[in-house]
Amino acid sequence: MSSFFTLPASAKKRKRTAPENSASTSRAKPVKRREGRDESISGSDESDDDRPFQDTNISDSEDEELKDEDPAAKRVRLAEQYLANTQKELLDDGGFDAADVDRENLRLRMGQRLQEDTAESKGKLYRLIADELDWSSANQVQFRVDTKSVTGVAVSGRYVYTVTQDRALVKWELPANASNGTENETSARLSRKPRKVLFTRGKKRCTNHHEKAILCVAASQDGKFVATGGLDNRLIIWDPAMLKPLKVFTGFARDNGHRDSVISLAFRRGTNQLFSASKDRTVKIWSLDELAYVDTLFGHQDEVVDVSVLAQETCVTVGARDRTARFWKVLDESQLVFRGGGAGAHKSKGSKDRKADIPPEERPYNEGSMDRVACIDDDTFVTGSDNGALSLWNVHKKKAVFTFPLAHGLEQPQSLEERSAELDISQSLDAEGPMILDPQPRWVTAMAAIPFSNVFVTGSWDGHVRAWRISADKRRIESLGSLATSSEPADVVEDDASELLREAQLNPMELDEPMQVQTHSEGSAQLNGVVNDLAIVDRDERGKSGVYVVAAIGTSHRLGRWQRFAGRNGAVLFTVPRKVMGDGLAVAADSA
Repeated sequence: MSSFFTLPASAKKRKRTAPENSASTSRAKPVKRREGRDESISGSDESDDDRPFQDTNISDSEDEELKDEDPAAKRVRLAEQYLANTQKELLDDGGFDAADVDRENLRLRMGQRLQEDTAESKGKLYRLIADELDWSSANQVQFRVDTKSVTGVAVSGRYVYTVTQDRALVKWELPANASNGTENETSARLSRKPRKVLFTRGKKRCTNHHEKAILCVAASQDGKFVATGGLDNRLIIWDPAMLKPLKVFTGFARDNGHRDSVISLAFRRGTNQLFSASKDRTVKIWSLDELAYVDTLFGHQDEVVDVSVLAQETCVTVGARDRTARFWKVLDESQLVFRGGGAGAHKSKGSKDRKADIPPEERPYNEGSMDRVACIDDDTFVTGSDNGALSLWNVHKKKAVFTFPLAHGLEQPQSLEERSAELDISQSLDAEGPMILDPQPRWVTAMAAIPFSNVFVTGSWDGHVRAWRISADKRRIESLGSLATSSEPADVVEDDASELLREAQLNPMELDEPMQVQTHSEGSAQLNGVVNDLAIVDRDERGKSGVYVVAAIGTSHRLGRWQRFAGRNGAVLFTVPRKVMGDGLAVAADSA
């Protein structure tokens, strides 16, 4: 007698093929629908690396043929398609047919392009262009409108945007020979100055504009948005085409805006994600595609005066007198804190008598405020402070890798008569003799860097924009010299005293506090005023013709009017050519 327990194993298994009858066919239909759902779900498990290379132009017949494609074969096909697209882009940039291209040169260019794309996707420094640029041959031209101090500058494509203390936003177009990087006889006859395209200025009572001074400006990489922030706690998003406000984020709770002045703005590279820093000690993230608020970053103990961001969803900020730089990991909701406050490389532990014997340029100057920051790559950034020091940082070390002291030199002190309110200063001096005042370092008031390169520039009020290089091992900061090597053109020179008198007549109510005018000796400087902001960009694709540096110049610092500088408000465009014209850029070896 057979039973289930005595049947052989082959008889226990159910047959996988259902009998051909109506009942079984009706039961098989839900199985087909379930398989369809499984296919749609499994389609989401596709690798993210494959998605950017999907061809949307595949026809239905080809889609059916590729339906049963092996995963390995699919990856090979996508790689071949990516190489073909890269080759087409290189040929289009060259402006000639493939038949005229030497195969070896094309192979080298494609290999170089792939290496650069890989290095940038990994966040590595790969553009070693510092030695390829002729900084000593930089040409400069000043452009301006009748405004107060220029507080910020941003460059997007062929356009430059400047903001001022009297609520003005100006759009400029780079000259023809600057936009395409060609220097021939025809373009040489054109004007070297940027052309003013649009101008807008707010009023003290204006709902869709700034009511107080504008302190910062940023432009998206695709040229769709321009953002400004000011003393009125407002963050305004503009349409670059007509300079019309698209959205105004105020300090009210309904807008999730800042509760104090907006000091710095930065766009995430390749996206329309905006980072804003404020005096309310916070950093906010905005998505301009939706014109919406995203998140707020807390942690600084003082006002956040500068923010820098690259392609990854991270940013670096500096917190003024809390003397910290913070590296924010937005997705992980964490931060790395880097503490400054040191006195630089020339720290002395001797007595006062010993310190008096040390030359001023070798004395220690303690860091009181960390004011500027610029990202070099995803692991390296540079900061500038009020003691004139430049510090190189790595996210894997808590202390600065290298510190360059007194980047912009020392400022000679004012005389006692200028600093004192006494009519006869000799009566207030001690019997020991006259008081000796020490020179003070000039702050680093502006900083900008080319992403993923070994070049950055800084500014102060010494009359120079200075260029710097990061060493190949990313352990040192080396000076490349000054960009302001020639005097200003005659058509932009104006008497400093008449400029200050004119501004005092135009704005008599804003000069109630005593005005201290700082001047430079004749021939010691070429830029008159303080450099409030800097922007550095490539002249063309991959900087084949060099780079452009735009400096925002003012007669007062962008965050205050405690000191006045003799000069002229405006902006300066520097044209830095390459030493050897070519399209080859040095690529750093990938250490990973």
